[in-house]
Amino acid sequence: MNFWKTCKGYACLLGMFAGVLFLGLGVWQGQHEDIWKKAVMICLECIGIG
Repeated sequence: MNFWKTCKGYACLLGMFAGVLFLGLGVWQGQHEDIWKKAVMICLECIGIG
């Protein structure tokens, strides 16, 4: 994990904050449900059940 040693100043915190912000926005809009449905359908198709 050399990334944490090379990241200086507030750049790391800003990047982490942006990531958490966008994850929160996606959950707030309900996109996690669509992604979960697609993931389940892909798994069921690969296994051969669906």
